[in-house]
Amino acid sequence: MLVFVMDPVEALAPEHDTSLALMNAAWQRGHQVWHCLPSGLSLRDGRVRARARAADFTSGLSLGAPESLSLHEADAVLVRTDPPFDAEYLATTLLLEHLRGDTLLVNDPRGLREANEKLYACRFPDLMPATLVTAEPALLLAFAGQQRHGAVLKPLFGHGGRGVLRLDPGDGNARAIAETMTERGRVVVMAQEFLPEVAEGDKRILLLDGYPLGAVLRRPPTNDFRANLALGGEARAAELDAYDLRIVERIAPALRTDGLYLTGIDVIGGRLSEVNVTSPTGLVQLRELARVRHDLAVIRWIETTIPVSRLAT
Repeated sequence: MLVFVMDPVEALAPEHDTSLALMNAAWQRGHQVWHCLPSGLSLRDGRVRARARAADFTSGLSLGAPESLSLHEADAVLVRTDPPFDAEYLATTLLLEHLRGDTLLVNDPRGLREANEKLYACRFPDLMPATLVTAEPALLLAFAGQQRHGAVLKPLFGHGGRGVLRLDPGDGNARAIAETMTERGRVVVMAQEFLPEVAEGDKRILLLDGYPLGAVLRRPPTNDFRANLALGGEARAAELDAYDLRIVERIAPALRTDGLYLTGIDVIGGRLSEVNVTSPTGLVQLRELARVRHDLAVIRWIETTIPVSRLAT
């Protein structure tokens, strides 16, 4: 039994969504597949339960009537709620902590709490473009002025490219941008050196237990520097080069230690920009471009990784 804790399926695009692709793959492999909203989780006397609906893909996705499940009896729980990491998300991870040792958690809730998708990459500063994290507009402006092509500002808890702005010191709006992003010095943001190579594409590399499944090159639309597919970026097939493999080799041990089994890293011009751990996307595009069922590979990995104690029952 595999339980997916995720957003409402009505809000997802079936032809592009990684979570739905994984649900379908699990169903094809013969598993009982359940969908649960974060609000469907409960805890009583140290036991976690879920109000969930059974998924069926016989003729498209259909969900059954809600039922109450003990998640301690599930083989795996896949945490696929989209960012941002807010109070509801925090509560979800704290509830799922009570499953530790009984049920495989993908990704581990403790790892999810520790791995801010912007700041996790800062563990490896030599792999990144020049980066500054601060709430001070003056420091952001000075940093952007020190970079050849200015900087990119990112909200720490944003996702999908939303709220990402370019900071060019020569722009008359530069100070206003820095003040707005930081809410006049009250909110910490990340500034990174703007990499012109982004015009050629932002490479999303999907990792399973620290090993690369493959890569998708996301090229930005002509009127934007952001390559996110949700914002109109174009997906193209990509190979991993020596720079990519160096990055993967360096960060893989940390990802495994933190229980971050299914992740997506973003690489621009051979430099690491982000580590996506909550609900990394790109699996459907990778499957279509490479013509390899990586979604089934993820499910097969789960089958071989479920707790040994469960295999003995």
